[in-house]
Amino acid sequence: MAEVRAEMVANVWKIIVAEGDNVAEGDTLVILESMKMEIPVIAEDSGVVSELKVAEGDVIQEGDLIAVIE
Repeated sequence: MAEVRAEMVANVWKIIVAEGDNVAEGDTLVILESMKMEIPVIAEDSGVVSELKVAEGDVIQEGDLIAVIE
């Protein structure tokens, strides 16, 4: 199991994956927006997205859980 966490304070601009999706290492899960820059959140492990903890428009803090990959 891998937890994907936010590395900075940002807005959730776009969600690319859904719960139940298969992802490969390097796939983009979510795109964050901070200071007018788009920051992709990348899967560090292959597996299935078992939980998605954010919604488009959410403001997340550094360390917040974005997704769980099993």
